[in-house]
Amino acid sequence: MAGDTTSGKKSIKPFKNSMPVQDPVQRAKNFKEVALGYEEEAVVDEARRCIQCKNKPCLQGCPVEIDIPAFIKMAAERDFAGAIKSIKEKNSLPAVCGRVCPQENQCEKYCTLAKKHQPVAIGRIERYVADWELSREVLIQEVEPPTGKKVAVIGSGPAGLTCAADLAKQGHSVTVFEALHVAGGVLMYGIPEFRLPKGVVQAEVNNLKKIGVKFQLNCVVGKFATVDELMEDWGFDAVFIGTGAGLPHFMKIPGENACGVYSANEFLTRTNLMKAYLFPEYDTPIRVGRKVAVLGGGNVAMDSARTALRLGAEESWIVYRRTEKEMPARREEVEHAMEEGVKFAFLTFPTKILHDEDYWVKGMECLRCELGEKDASGRRSPVPIVGSEYIMEVDTVVVAIGQGPNPLVPRTTKGLECGRKGNIIACSETGATSKAGVFAGGDVVTGAATVILAMGAGRTAAKSIHKYLSENAPERNI
Repeated sequence: MAGDTTSGKKSIKPFKNSMPVQDPVQRAKNFKEVALGYEEEAVVDEARRCIQCKNKPCLQGCPVEIDIPAFIKMAAERDFAGAIKSIKEKNSLPAVCGRVCPQENQCEKYCTLAKKHQPVAIGRIERYVADWELSREVLIQEVEPPTGKKVAVIGSGPAGLTCAADLAKQGHSVTVFEALHVAGGVLMYGIPEFRLPKGVVQAEVNNLKKIGVKFQLNCVVGKFATVDELMEDWGFDAVFIGTGAGLPHFMKIPGENACGVYSANEFLTRTNLMKAYLFPEYDTPIRVGRKVAVLGGGNVAMDSARTALRLGAEESWIVYRRTEKEMPARREEVEHAMEEGVKFAFLTFPTKILHDEDYWVKGMECLRCELGEKDASGRRSPVPIVGSEYIMEVDTVVVAIGQGPNPLVPRTTKGLECGRKGNIIACSETGATSKAGVFAGGDVVTGAATVILAMGAGRTAAKSIHKYLSENAPERNI
């Protein structure tokens, strides 16, 4: 490939700089970060692969509208301060996005180099630049003068944090209400330490505090106060609901309430946020048997299966009713799971969880499947093969087949229109709901999706809230 050109002006390296990672055998036994990040020379070399297209096709794949070529050009010139400033004009959580955003299906998908070569590693460059800032404890943010307007943000996940950051930078007084004892939402309780270190999330939260965002923890909106009370009694001019999708779905098969069956939500929360992996240093025990079956094929399923290995399981299985090709998980996460020793049972459909006389899981009855016609998702539907039943010997089952919105806030908010599945109905272009002054975005609207899409919804809502506050909200003495 030497001498091959795309622009006609410079030679193009066809492949990305490889990402240094922990050895699979070692990392399968610890919770340290798997991907170690680029060194400076690698990030500069990777940034120089960008050909600075005039039409900037990568921009169409970024839900938060980062000027990607601009920050990459600065990184290529080793102007990391300029690069992070450019990123933070649109994205207040770059160290998070650089680690967990599916760039391969977002910005990198549209990279011009991808037509002939591997795309520029946009996410890896973003991660380096963000980590550069965090390691120096500098903060490059500009904040407008105070407007006197107050906004309540319910939920401190990616949608809420993004909305809060954008509004704070515009001079509004923002308070984030979080039900748990730490801020970060799914970034803290759902994504394992080995993919997204909690220290990184906390550092990003601390940066929001530095620009004036206030956090009220251990506050369950709908219990201590409703949305109406926040506006009528607490004096908030607008409310953003970003409570995510924390209500787990189950298979609804016999035996699913046996001891040793977890939702992925509980399994990962106990392990990650409540630090069960450090028991007895932290008093949060978790039972992981000798053989673990994780039901599902998404990123949450991969996180659960890889976590089970780290907690000491001899075997950790992904049980998925389609083939590897149809798995919604990121390719990188599937590859890392395979490298670490996770086993895969494809075209397998669980029908019953078996338990002993004390109600502890002892096995799972499964049917083998074959693929039929495509369904609404565009993937071929699994069709059970009659008479193919068999028993899988397992003693722990983790159900990772998706989550829905928690119903508490919708049920306690008068005049808030919701869909059949409990999701809040909000305009995709503004985040506005059926209730004046109340906006919503992220998984509570769309159902479980990606971090970056939730962040995009938070940005969209912040723009609309700023416009609403400027044009409609009454003046208050605060």
